[in-house]
Amino acid sequence: MPSAPLVLWYPRPARQWLEALPVGNGRLGAMVFGGTERERLQLNEDTLWAGGPHDYDNPAAREALPEVRRLVFAGDHEGAERLADAALMGVPVRQMPYQTIGSLLLDLHQEGEVSDYRRELDLEQARATVSYRRSGVLHRREVFASVPDQVIAVRLSAEAPGAVSLTASFTSPLARTAASSPDGRTLALDGTGDTVDGVEGAVRFRTLVRAVAEGGTVESAEGVLRITGADAVTLLVTARTSYNGWRDADGDERGRAARDLAAAGERPVSSLRERHVTDYRALFDRTSLELPATPAAGRPTDERVARFGEGGDPHLVALYFQYGRYLLLSCSRPGTQPANLQGLWNDLTDPPWGCKFTININTQMNYWPAAPANLLECWEPLFALLEELAEAGARTAAAHYGAGGWVAHHNTDAWRGTAPADGAFWGLWPTGGAWLALAVHEHHRFTGDTAALRERFWVLAGAARFFLDYLVTDPHTGALVTCPSLSPENAHHAGPGGSLCAGPAMDSQILHELFTAVAEAAALLGTEPALRREVLAARDRLAPPRVGAGGRLQEWQADWDAQAPEQDHRHVSHLYALHPGHGITAEATPGLFAAARKSLEARGDAGTGWSLAWKINLWARLLDGDRSWKLLAGQLTPERTAPNLFDLHPPFQIDGNFGAVAGVAEWLVQSHADEVALLPALPGALPEGSVRGLLARGGFAVDVSWRDGTLRRARITSRAGRPLRLRTAVPVRVTCGGRPVTARREAPGVTAFGTEGGAVYEVTPVPREG
Repeated sequence: MPSAPLVLWYPRPARQWLEALPVGNGRLGAMVFGGTERERLQLNEDTLWAGGPHDYDNPAAREALPEVRRLVFAGDHEGAERLADAALMGVPVRQMPYQTIGSLLLDLHQEGEVSDYRRELDLEQARATVSYRRSGVLHRREVFASVPDQVIAVRLSAEAPGAVSLTASFTSPLARTAASSPDGRTLALDGTGDTVDGVEGAVRFRTLVRAVAEGGTVESAEGVLRITGADAVTLLVTARTSYNGWRDADGDERGRAARDLAAAGERPVSSLRERHVTDYRALFDRTSLELPATPAAGRPTDERVARFGEGGDPHLVALYFQYGRYLLLSCSRPGTQPANLQGLWNDLTDPPWGCKFTININTQMNYWPAAPANLLECWEPLFALLEELAEAGARTAAAHYGAGGWVAHHNTDAWRGTAPADGAFWGLWPTGGAWLALAVHEHHRFTGDTAALRERFWVLAGAARFFLDYLVTDPHTGALVTCPSLSPENAHHAGPGGSLCAGPAMDSQILHELFTAVAEAAALLGTEPALRREVLAARDRLAPPRVGAGGRLQEWQADWDAQAPEQDHRHVSHLYALHPGHGITAEATPGLFAAARKSLEARGDAGTGWSLAWKINLWARLLDGDRSWKLLAGQLTPERTAPNLFDLHPPFQIDGNFGAVAGVAEWLVQSHADEVALLPALPGALPEGSVRGLLARGGFAVDVSWRDGTLRRARITSRAGRPLRLRTAVPVRVTCGGRPVTARREAPGVTAFGTEGGAVYEVTPVPREG
């Protein structure tokens, strides 16, 4: 099968931000433009946020809660929203935006015409490179962001001696910045994040650039760095802030940045590069996806996107899949902030939606590929966020609702705001934290890591405790429901109050999984028996799923779906139990499975970038690979994918990139039903290919290849020592160590295999007779 390099490439410099190429080490990021007159590296540090530590909670909210509930149950949604806006929301301060440092500008002192230009991002080396000829001289540039050395390295070289000359300077859109020259080879930019809504900007930052030249001269004076007549030069870029955490922004940013630079400066660029590539490839190389490369794979990347709908370029799917893995590795590493709405890369001081952590889908989607795409370490920042939200959210639970446990609504920021924000129509949704907390359970399902589950159980249990207090009995049905709540960002009626309700379907689906997860974890860990009894009793009283008159799964308790104002709404929240949840499957709940399909058909195939990504996953769970492929094809268009392959809402949101990675994995391996299903939703457009190193729940690693749309062979490694429950579309033979494995047929298409002979299962189709 012909292959192609995992490279994004372009025959010209970036003319706008969405053409620039991203590098990052989880904490420190740059967008590389690749200019020939001026190189621009737009810089981010993941803790540079506006504002500072403050309390978003509204202590008066608790008194208004009973009346808001009464109005919702009485059907006075307009009155409920009016009172909620006046009394239930957090303090009237918007959550704070994530901000850019600014840009490092390199003015290149070169003359002559440019030829043979090429700009690329090598996903296997995690390096952005530029090469071109000028007056016959070949110039090269490479940029990489190192995790081991915590710097961005920029190396400029030329094949002619003394041909590297440039001037480096900073520019920033922030109001409070100043450039300086700490010594004769170093440039500094100091600044502070913005003040917003009266919340004083508290995060200070220092960005440093040091030149290490080979030949020529280097001087830095009055905030300008000059390199003249060098054979090559390496610029070491680092940035640190004073952010110590969500309650403290008074750290030593200058000392931190200086230590990073001093340590990196002791190593030659060859060592920096080797350490960077070794660290990166230890994670990236765990998983490969091989799809045939046609002549289309040789085109520039933006042209491939523009022509993907014509067909004939299956390899672009493999490139897009691995690009998503590259982005997650580049913006989420242990010890960093989690991936925000743009991952790490943002060029504004007031970006769309604040570039925050939106937890009614977007932050969760960012981490859908972490386990299946074999990047478990990249999940760690989310667990750190959860622990901080549990602390902040306990304060909100008490102040707003008089409840125990902890709660978070639809958005949070660097200061861990957990109170409802942005108005009742959008923000009065108490289930965002519970959805995030389910990552604790998913981590255990994929890894079997009981120690990690024990360490984080308090987060999971705290989310459940809040809802044990918050749930109320619906006077119309007798079921336990959330109230007030909403189905994220969607309205059941036009006009004021159209979103507020009691017991939306998504809440019941999330809480069913949350209470089940807490009960299972408590039993496994031998802890909290009383809590286990409480959550199981509450789970059995939750409002059940309902199928409406049109055969659709209802989004709300009442059958309002057919009259909702936006029939093609981008959120498909009521399908949570199909994906990312696991409460709706073809075998266990066939009626709900059919109703979910009708709902998705009614919602249509259009949508924002991240919405298309969610639908890719939903159609894969519905076992319709061709419909899922259609959604990916709709995403891989210039309207939904930028020239640099960033997903477009529009504007840019990185969740669509990550959601698509998860969706491709769902085509090839599914495990949500406690069985490993091979090629459950393989699109007809991909008749041949192979994948290595996907992870499945139960603690399995899966390699699988296929030809003519049918399983060719698979290798499944039990990492947790558990027996294998396997689902395939064709009869298979399974061996371990060359010996057949004891098999037990459990259901049509599902066979359970013991572990005799070893923990590596070799799976091949049974040859057809004749």
